[in-house]
Amino acid sequence: MQPDISIIANLIGDSTRASMLTALMGGKALTATELALEADITAPTASSHLNKLVAGQLLIVRKQGRHKYFQLQGFEIAELLESLLNISAKVSQTKIATGPSDPRLRKSRVCYDHLAGELGVALYDALAKNGYIINEQSETIFTESGRDFFTSLGVDFDKIKSKKRPLCKSCLDWSERKNHLAGIIGQWILTDIYQQGFAKKDIDSRAVLFTDKGLKHFNKKYELLNTN
Repeated sequence: MQPDISIIANLIGDSTRASMLTALMGGKALTATELALEADITAPTASSHLNKLVAGQLLIVRKQGRHKYFQLQGFEIAELLESLLNISAKVSQTKIATGPSDPRLRKSRVCYDHLAGELGVALYDALAKNGYIINEQSETIFTESGRDFFTSLGVDFDKIKSKKRPLCKSCLDWSERKNHLAGIIGQWILTDIYQQGFAKKDIDSRAVLFTDKGLKHFNKKYELLNTN
């Protein structure tokens, strides 16, 4: 018996639930109250929608003290949502600019747990140009040169080899319509950006805010062209 995709489609297809899911694409856990504000609905209505999303295994609940926080079930759900954003823009009958209108989000943003936007695409292109990855459009291949390069940056491949997630994966960027890097390496790069102080995540959006100095260090580290 084949899986029934209509169950997931119905869950995502509701505009209110779609707004809540999109709000969680930054990887940050949010409360029911915060998600109600994002979707512009009442708290009881939000709870009803969230219960359905949890039951459908699109969201997980994390409890801390008296509070409950909601997150996407995993990176596969984030990738599905990003793909749907791309398809929705492509099939729209009206001429619209692709991606978010906020220039900060277009420049650099979080796509669940990796870097997206103009800088995410520039990073991907630089890694491909230097032979660390091979761009096969819908597939990204990690090379031995890439392993050597990221080992020199501090990636412990012995530690991550047991993880089921791919080392690297193509993710079609919503605004740029080109690949940015997902997978374990994509996640490591974004974490490293924060740890090195190159940038910080905006409190109220998915924007990744680089300092001028941080952007210069980021460009040098990954051999990007000038992206100021």
